[in-house]
Amino acid sequence: MQLATPVQPVPSAIRISHDTPLLTLGSCFADHIGLKLQQAGHDILCNPFGTLYNPLSIALALTYALDDREIDRSWLVQHDGLWHSWMHHTRFSNPDPDTCLTFCNQAIHTAHHQLLRQPTLLITLGTAYAYSLADGPCQGRTVANCHKLPSSLFNRQLLTISQIVDTWQPLLTRLHQLQCRLILTVSPIRHLADGLHQNQLSKSTLLLAADTLVRNHTDDSPSPTYFPAYEILLDQLRDYRFYARDMCHPSDLAVDIIWQQFQDTYMSPATQQRCRDEEKAFRRTQHRPINTSTI
Repeated sequence: MQLATPVQPVPSAIRISHDTPLLTLGSCFADHIGLKLQQAGHDILCNPFGTLYNPLSIALALTYALDDREIDRSWLVQHDGLWHSWMHHTRFSNPDPDTCLTFCNQAIHTAHHQLLRQPTLLITLGTAYAYSLADGPCQGRTVANCHKLPSSLFNRQLLTISQIVDTWQPLLTRLHQLQCRLILTVSPIRHLADGLHQNQLSKSTLLLAADTLVRNHTDDSPSPTYFPAYEILLDQLRDYRFYARDMCHPSDLAVDIIWQQFQDTYMSPATQQRCRDEEKAFRRTQHRPINTSTI
């Protein structure tokens, strides 16, 4: 009796070792896998812009990193005593606009230098819903984060497959020219604020767009490839015990299972063994020493 539906990732020509520079961009699932790679001793830059959710914002951040192009004050907005960047996560927010701008541009430069190292990129698409500024001098600009500003300031749209593909196709060409390799994945994290039906529409759009990008790629390189993180959680694990208490994010066990399948897909047995050794070493550093001092 089979009580699970195993998901088998498509074999990939992309191989990851500890000598492979890595760059992750995208939703918080990119943070999950990025943290695993980091703890396993890999050479990785994880989500340098912070959490990014929709494909247009991820593409824009990647474009600025490829160009090593700084943002200016038009990208900043003040709210609740802090200055925020429309392109970055709130972790870059600061009471001083110049400091905020400096942090944001440092992240762009850091990502640019990592791209020059010809890394393997792991891009995680979170939602096909995008928000753009509804008014003002930057009207129509897609934002990566609304920073809890009033919803009346934004227009919300469900991106089409064509919009996503047309935005990403030129980026794939540029990455190929830099000899970077790309792994696409769709985040299994559910966006329940959109509603269950809307969440399914969003994820379906991302899945179809990712599939189109993979199938349309004709360059003689092993990139891009698709890793089925979404399918592993939704179809293989398929049980609320694999979700965190919010019923949206994967549990630690689910992340561990997806991480193992990621290793099986892209890493040799020798690399996986080194990952295990590095993870053990990392856990030892997290142990608090016993206080042996005299009481």
